[in-house]
Amino acid sequence: MASPGGAVPPGTTETDSEAAAPVRTGPALLDVAETDAIRHSSVQLDPAVEYSMSNKTRGLALIFNQEHFFWKLALPSRSGTAADRINLVRRFRELQFDVRAYDDLTEKDIRRIITDAANEDHSNADCFVCVFLSHGENDHIYAKDEKIPIQEVTALFKGNKCRSLAGKPKIFILQACRGEKHDDPVTPMDVVDTKTNEVEVDAGVVYTLPSGADFIMCYSVAEGYYSHRETVNGSWYIQDLCEVLKEYGTTLEFTELLTLVNRVVSRRSVGQCRDPKAIGKKQVPCFASMLTKKLYFRPKK
Repeated sequence: MASPGGAVPPGTTETDSEAAAPVRTGPALLDVAETDAIRHSSVQLDPAVEYSMSNKTRGLALIFNQEHFFWKLALPSRSGTAADRINLVRRFRELQFDVRAYDDLTEKDIRRIITDAANEDHSNADCFVCVFLSHGENDHIYAKDEKIPIQEVTALFKGNKCRSLAGKPKIFILQACRGEKHDDPVTPMDVVDTKTNEVEVDAGVVYTLPSGADFIMCYSVAEGYYSHRETVNGSWYIQDLCEVLKEYGTTLEFTELLTLVNRVVSRRSVGQCRDPKAIGKKQVPCFASMLTKKLYFRPKK
């Protein structure tokens, strides 16, 4: 709102209250465009700045692998997820994480482990990783017996709750469906998957973002689409993520690495599947980054 008398002290930021009256110039009325006040910061930002990875340890990596579910949930078992678990444990240990992997836990046990992790002292850690391999639904991820809101998980690691991780990267990786549509190829291809294992989909919907800086949410598929999983080799996304981590995990900036994973997964198509309508379908992962610096996992000395 303009100050009384029309004089505005220099450097003052005003809020808009009413639309500016048009200025009459001759027979026509001309709309006058105004610009909002801009605060010029004296801070010079370096686009190359990186998160500090010089702490004593790399950090904790939690992996929750859900293959079987209580009958009342009517969810199919996730054949092939054991391969994802093995690959993730290997890759994150190579990146010098303290890896803790769990299988088929109940909702109560998952909450307890995550809460305990959030309450730990991460002062000597570079970052934090949490992976869910499961089915999903409406902003939730499934435990063995119940679903858990993802926002409740990420909220435990916000800077005001987990102070020892404030300003440090918090990486969440979710292998689950985010809808009920298959991604059609733009150009039909006569490529057949020669692997003997079939392709299945992880059921449900997962789309949520935490509030606060220094989070990155890594999704196996874009919102609204199926996420594919091979019954022997594991999910497409985790397979390719682990391969790219193996090749470039210590040299490539993390968001660039995830973009490369998107490209690799997007080249796949469904070969053998019980659902003939799924043959030839595609998948593209995605990620939502609230990181404020570049993230590298260079080897510790």
